[in-house]
Amino acid sequence: MKKAHIITIGNELLIGDTVNTNASWIGIFLTEAGFEIERVFTIPDKYDVIKQFIEKSVETADFTVVTGGLGPTHDDITKKAVADVFDCEMVKNEQVLSHIEDIFERRGFRMSESNIEQADVPTACEVLINKMGTAPGMWFEKDQRYLAVLPGVPHEMKYLMSVVVSPKLKKLFPGLEVWVTEYFKTVGIPESTLSDKIGSLDEFMNNGVEVAYLPGPAGVTIRIRASGADRTDAEERLREIKQNLNEKIGSDLYGKGKNLRLAEVVGKILTKKKLTIAVAESCTGGHLADEITDISGSSNYMKGGVIAYANDIKTSMLGVDEQTLKSDGAVSMAVALQMAKGVAKQFEADIGVSTTGIAGPGGGTKDKPVGLVWMGFWIQGNHFALNTIFTSNRLINKKRTVMVVLESVRRHLLGIGSYPYELKPHRP
Repeated sequence: MKKAHIITIGNELLIGDTVNTNASWIGIFLTEAGFEIERVFTIPDKYDVIKQFIEKSVETADFTVVTGGLGPTHDDITKKAVADVFDCEMVKNEQVLSHIEDIFERRGFRMSESNIEQADVPTACEVLINKMGTAPGMWFEKDQRYLAVLPGVPHEMKYLMSVVVSPKLKKLFPGLEVWVTEYFKTVGIPESTLSDKIGSLDEFMNNGVEVAYLPGPAGVTIRIRASGADRTDAEERLREIKQNLNEKIGSDLYGKGKNLRLAEVVGKILTKKKLTIAVAESCTGGHLADEITDISGSSNYMKGGVIAYANDIKTSMLGVDEQTLKSDGAVSMAVALQMAKGVAKQFEADIGVSTTGIAGPGGGTKDKPVGLVWMGFWIQGNHFALNTIFTSNRLINKKRTVMVVLESVRRHLLGIGSYPYELKPHRP
């Protein structure tokens, strides 16, 4: 198996100002292309360090990817370091310069001297035109070892890797095994419970299939992967475990695909059934509406929403009874039910859903602890509420609330139960 190194450059990555998503994405990309990721380095914007790591990787790895340090500012020194690794001069590339000029002309901005300098590239490289930005990528070869130097901006790096670098790799390394990875998405069922439900998968893993449980605030994803001489071969090795997971997970499986979102699945169901939805949010503060409207075409079923954080908004806009607020409190079954029915009426929607809770980290009491959330539902006249206690983390509580609401709608509309695993409905 051919070995690959990934080098990501930037002080912001080391100190945590920027999450290093590039390393993760490139790792997945190269692994699926058949490379063994031998090393992943994150290094600072220091000339000596950059030069040292690139020199070593070019000597030991079949292919190395470097991202970062190609911008127009003083700390972008990667080009200089790479030029010295390959003992070459810098030269102005007219094609890159023309590309940069076109970008600035379209945007109506004036080019600075530092932008012009982005067209300077090492003479030893093949220039990779970056149609997504101003910093060009660069391709080097030395003793049948290859180096791609790419911008650190994620969408620019992904474009160059997918469109420009990938064809080169396929041509240079034609015999690599192909990896196929699939993702099974669930929500509302704990990882341990899901594992017990599925049972042992040793018989598949002994046959070269890799399985991983990936829990998070949005639910538990099961990743399976296998390699083969080609994609058909790899997919065949996954056939039996896919069948097994489909049967064992059953209705807890809401879909497949790494980037599949539950809101997308719910949106398709609403579209197929020609139903509309409206949301009333307190503790989630608009996260539910945002998740729904992130999906293209959501205007076909999303009627609108109300962020009813204050009690007077709950009463004036959603019709929540003032006496109920006084007697039961805003975080209660009765208020969640009234919010859901009220928002459905307000927007003339088939479905109304609501969220009210104590997101944390403060504000809890003995009777109503931090993490307590009530979710209300009005689904074509079916009126019920769910409650649970999540965590003390505010953002995690918002995310989990959104997912439970969406999963409850999915289950109800498909007739597989009105609520996720172990939650019990409360009715007026």
